[in-house]
Amino acid sequence: MSDAFKSLKGMLLLDGGKLGGSVFHRSVVLICQHDAQGAFGLVLNRPTDKKVGDVLLGDPPASLRERLLYLGGPVQTPALSFLHADDFLPFGNVMDNLNLGHALDDLLELGASFSGTQQLKVFAGYAGWSAGQLEDEMKRAAWVTHPASLDLVFHPDTATLWSAILRQKGWEFRLLADSPEDLENN
Repeated sequence: MSDAFKSLKGMLLLDGGKLGGSVFHRSVVLICQHDAQGAFGLVLNRPTDKKVGDVLLGDPPASLRERLLYLGGPVQTPALSFLHADDFLPFGNVMDNLNLGHALDDLLELGASFSGTQQLKVFAGYAGWSAGQLEDEMKRAAWVTHPASLDLVFHPDTATLWSAILRQKGWEFRLLADSPEDLENN
């Protein structure tokens, strides 16, 4: 008997301690799309040393130009995606109040607009899984799931995001959250 498909859209995936040596080591990935054909996600805690203005041609608005660029994952790193949240966006395509976008015109429009409640995060590349691949990784316990929230998606301290979420999950994850980067340094 096969298990019924369960979408992880709107969930966070955290390295469950088995992804050392990979690009996903200690990563926090927001699953933006997930169906039987595969999954699309963005790594939330991999800031680059670039600003969005460094990768956009032309003269984007200053508010956009100065934003930090994140590495969304290892797939198609020249491609840009963005997450946009606003109180005036009650229904999002990822979760309530959160939209995923890819169109440069939409990104430039958001950069030129003003809203005191707007949040925006721009990514180069993405994390992708083919049909059944993510489900197999979940069965191998490579990932720990956690419900996404706007506070976590736009968390200001990406360096501690992974361990902070694991600590929220309870005592059984504290050992993993507090483990050294390299176990030989233990």
